[in-house]
Amino acid sequence: MDFSRLELSEQDQAFLGELRAFLGAQVTDEVIRRDRETGENFDEGVHLALGAAGYLAADWTAEADGGFTAVQRRIWELEIGRAHTPWFHWGTTALVATFVARFASEELREEVLPGVLSGEIRLCLGYTEPEGGSDVATCKTKAVRDDDGSAWTVNGAKMFTSNAHNSRYVFLLTNTDPGGPKHRNLTLFLVPLATAGIEIQGIRTVDGDRTNIVYYSDVRVDDRCRIGEVNGGWTVMRAALQAEHGVAEVDSAGLQRLATMTEQALLTAEALDAVAAVAAAPDAGGRRRIEDASVAYRLGRSAARLEAALSTPGMFGRVAIAATMREIAPDMMDVLGAAAALPVETEGAAADGAAEYVFRLAGPTGIYGGTLEVFRNMIAQQVLGLPRPVYSPPR
Repeated sequence: MDFSRLELSEQDQAFLGELRAFLGAQVTDEVIRRDRETGENFDEGVHLALGAAGYLAADWTAEADGGFTAVQRRIWELEIGRAHTPWFHWGTTALVATFVARFASEELREEVLPGVLSGEIRLCLGYTEPEGGSDVATCKTKAVRDDDGSAWTVNGAKMFTSNAHNSRYVFLLTNTDPGGPKHRNLTLFLVPLATAGIEIQGIRTVDGDRTNIVYYSDVRVDDRCRIGEVNGGWTVMRAALQAEHGVAEVDSAGLQRLATMTEQALLTAEALDAVAAVAAAPDAGGRRRIEDASVAYRLGRSAARLEAALSTPGMFGRVAIAATMREIAPDMMDVLGAAAALPVETEGAAADGAAEYVFRLAGPTGIYGGTLEVFRNMIAQQVLGLPRPVYSPPR
């Protein structure tokens, strides 16, 4: 692994300066405060501004087709995170747009993709179901085709459809052959969320984020909204899940984001810096907490574990980041004491609530996009060649 510093060209320096100035003007304190209150991880004004400036198109487009260069893409990813941009849902939109471009009809591509790149159209994922857990292939949301084949009727419910209330379409997984074999009875649609029969209800997670449960009651979907073949949805889903899980080829330039969830890890790093600053500052009696050997040890161990997690690629990094956050957040809280339990912008909050937020964020980070247990099983089977786990009781 190459940890050498990259010397930026004049062109890249100019890009860095322009992007920082742009984000500084758009991602204001008010935007960050509003995002913290709503938990939406999205701001329409910022999103539309990024689209109008051409940043969304450059991020979605390959370098060979006029998108960001490898260096610009790395600058983009880092600066977006450092500015605390309400941003997480662009990744979902970009992911779905990729599969629309690959598998949808020309009519649907022309209807959706220009609006995605301008920022006007957002896309969300309709995979998980209230009783389905991480195994999305157990899909019970049914789509029944009309006799003439021109349209479908959808009934069911989807859980954790984040940003549905700010999106135009949902990438919806349905069961189109209930009696058929698992993985061969699934079909995907890009469904307009304004369609009659769709109800979106907000849900708050423990870290304060908003997600949604979405109900589909006799929803009529035109066949032109189908993505891929009938009962061939798993072919599309497999590629989509690999992208969501962070299973991707490594860029030989060594500049790519190593793993998913690095944004959460950067927030954790900022919180750890804030905790260390408090620990290093003298109290009213002139004593510094860092002088306590146990405090110094825990902060040092936390920093080392976080650096290791940030340097771990692919789905290994996905596990390392979430597990590290869960392990070091309690230490950060303990070092700060009782005032660490107060949230950001609360009078008397230690380190302005940084550790408290990471403590709440750590739990869901180990669930988003699949649980840590799912990823550990994937690593065991796909990388280590171990057999599938057996959960039945021994005879």
